[in-house]
Amino acid sequence: MAQDFPTLEHRSRSTQPGIQELSDPARRTMLRGGLLAALAPAFAACASGRPGPWARSAASPALGFVGVKPSTTDSLVVADGYTATPFMPWGEPVGIAGSPMPAFADDASNSAAEQALQMGMHHDGMQYFPLKPGTSSASRRGLLVMNHEYVDDGLLHTTGRADWSAEKVAKSQAAHGISVTEIELRDGRWHAVRPSPRARRITANTPFDIGGPAAGHPLMRTAADPTGRRVLGTFANCAAGLTPWGTFLSGEENFQGYFTTADQPTQHEQRWGLGKHSWYDWAAHDPRFDTVRHPNEPHRFGWVVEVDPYDPTSTPVKRTALGRAVHEGAWVAVTKDGRAVVYSGEDAAFEYIYKFVSRDRIKPAGGGRSAAQANRELLDHGTLYVARFGADGRGTWLPLRQGEGPLTPAHGFADQGEVLIKARQASDRLGGTPMDRPEWLAIDERSRWVYCTLTNNSARGPGGKADVDAANPRANNTMGHIIRWREDGDFDGTGFEWNHLVLAGDPANERPEARGNAVGDAFGSPDTIAFDPRGVLWVGSDISTSVLNKADNQRLGNNQLLACDVATRQTKRFLVGPVHAEITSCCFTPDGRTMFVNIQHPGEAPRGRNDPAAPRRWSNWPDFKPTGRPRSATVVVRKLDGGVIGT
Repeated sequence: MAQDFPTLEHRSRSTQPGIQELSDPARRTMLRGGLLAALAPAFAACASGRPGPWARSAASPALGFVGVKPSTTDSLVVADGYTATPFMPWGEPVGIAGSPMPAFADDASNSAAEQALQMGMHHDGMQYFPLKPGTSSASRRGLLVMNHEYVDDGLLHTTGRADWSAEKVAKSQAAHGISVTEIELRDGRWHAVRPSPRARRITANTPFDIGGPAAGHPLMRTAADPTGRRVLGTFANCAAGLTPWGTFLSGEENFQGYFTTADQPTQHEQRWGLGKHSWYDWAAHDPRFDTVRHPNEPHRFGWVVEVDPYDPTSTPVKRTALGRAVHEGAWVAVTKDGRAVVYSGEDAAFEYIYKFVSRDRIKPAGGGRSAAQANRELLDHGTLYVARFGADGRGTWLPLRQGEGPLTPAHGFADQGEVLIKARQASDRLGGTPMDRPEWLAIDERSRWVYCTLTNNSARGPGGKADVDAANPRANNTMGHIIRWREDGDFDGTGFEWNHLVLAGDPANERPEARGNAVGDAFGSPDTIAFDPRGVLWVGSDISTSVLNKADNQRLGNNQLLACDVATRQTKRFLVGPVHAEITSCCFTPDGRTMFVNIQHPGEAPRGRNDPAAPRRWSNWPDFKPTGRPRSATVVVRKLDGGVIGT
């Protein structure tokens, strides 16, 4: 049974004044549904566009709740008429059948072996997978699959980073990766099913297969893996998508911070952000993270990984055909002829937005094979593109194909594997548009618009790395924006139209770079986004106090989750997180009556610098125990009347 936490309710009746418009999108589109009716049952249950409790009507406005005020307190605030219950925080036992169920230790004394059986640190992208898609129980029992992006060593260990040891490295590695937890709705509350034969932890030491054109490439081979086809682990996992064949896609984001180089990194290492000093110093006790001894190990990270959550015995795969990047995540659309199109972006300033189009069509389950097994190699064959946004509201997808244009051996691209391993350099050569930290994407299959959050980029403009452009129109962009595009013809089109849904920011701000044009409640640094099947876009923020002055922070408050009617650009604040936390993900059960929201790093201090002697200096959420420490957690949001979220 899951550990119980306080259920929080909010009954504020206040709303924010309208925001002054600075500019309007070129066109406004009503998004009426979620993803395409699925080819695989799991996907269909999660993303069906069938009418039902989600359907919008004149009597059910898109944003049918009273917005909440900004908050700067160490609490979670949710709209009137809703409950928000913390669930499965860092350190809770996942519930793996046949394994111990170690409880979380308030003093962080859990061992590395115990941490490998517990929820990891820093909950990020997640998806809900029904156990019986399309049935009446689909919204009552399923698998909650989520990423654990990084760790705070000051909280993870009893003595913080002092006395760094092999055991601390092992525990840090065990707190990364992905969790699969079986959950069920019982007596009006969600509980973890423990033990469960489906529960699983994937960590920085779990074996992965390497698929696609870079599998076996000389740049992927190491002393431990001379074949270049098997790698240990995944880490820095950020956003999450699901596929029509019922698998989970996770992006390996800031992998560069885990490796150490020589005093002078190579030009290639510098382009990828590797340096002499790492964030975690794993190399001190795990030599594969030392590029002097193992120069190819970093090439084995930075991929989109695919996991079959329904089969705990399956080996996850790194999909190299999707390109190596500081991947935020990956999201799948389906062409009219049944091929997969995967969109992704790099959460880094002046990096790129990508699209992959599969060569083959999606196959159904059958012949004793699940849909995941039938499509085991689907993402290994196809074409990768980088986006170029033009000033005229038109854009082009540029193919990353070896031998075409500048992607030749003379420029350092001997074969397609090298193009994919060096996707950044290939995109530089092709002239893709450097963006302001492209993070989450959301796809509407009916209207065929694709949305992407660009969180911020304070280095753009005069004196920075690049000047403003049409797609990234603000210098010193501290507030970010949401861009959208629609392909010509089908999702596999090579041309597209584009515009901005919104420039985020506070309309009362005197600084132009921090002023926004949304209608409704102000927000900054959009990050996680997801459509519900009614066509409402949910937006989570990642405002960093390092890029905002004190007045800005007081106006906007803690990070928040908002609902946006994309037809009118109206935004309404639905939930506000605890102090110094980030809203990292939200997803829904098929009936729309439960929303899962991830709250990451409450009370975050500078990376790894929380004081283990006083871990509650900034926050004590969600336990609020006198001797506890702040923990990332999922929040289960339900309507008091049992209705659909947001109505």
